[in-house]
This record gives sequence, structure tokens and C-alpha cells, in this order.
Amino acid sequence: MNSTDFFFLLGDIFQWTFQIFEIIGNSINFFLLICGFGGFFYWMNIQRRFNGMSDVPVEVKDNEGWYKDSSKKRQIK
Repeated sequence: MNSTDFFFLLGDIFQWTFQIFEIIGNSINFFLLICGFGGFFYWMNIQRRFNGMSDVPVEVKDNEGWYKDSSKKRQIK
């Protein structure tokens, strides 16, 4: 086996392994896109639940009085 045969064998191995990408095509891209959107909608559902459980006002005008008054009197030294 001379060097030419070795390099042709190496080239054939690379061509064979890269043909897998031709078979797969865009399936991986579509799969990742669907997983990304699924994860986004899942997180938005969780975030909606967290927002429903919070007691912090959304509007700036409602900002007064939602916190404890005792927290104003304490200072960190």
C-alpha cells in the first residue's frame, strides 16, 4: 500500500462520512427551530405564572404602599 492508496482511502472515508449530512438535510435545522419555539413558549407560560404570584405592582402610580414600612426604618451599616 503506497501513499496514493492511503490518501484515496482517507478521501473515500471523508466522502462517506459527509454523505450523512446530505441525507439529513434540513431536518436538524427544523428540529432545533421547533425545540427553540417550544422552549420559548414553555418559559413564557412559567413567567406568566410567576407574574401572577408576585405582589409587586406593575404600574408606577401603584408603587406606594406595597412594601413593608418597617423596611424603611432599617439601615445597613
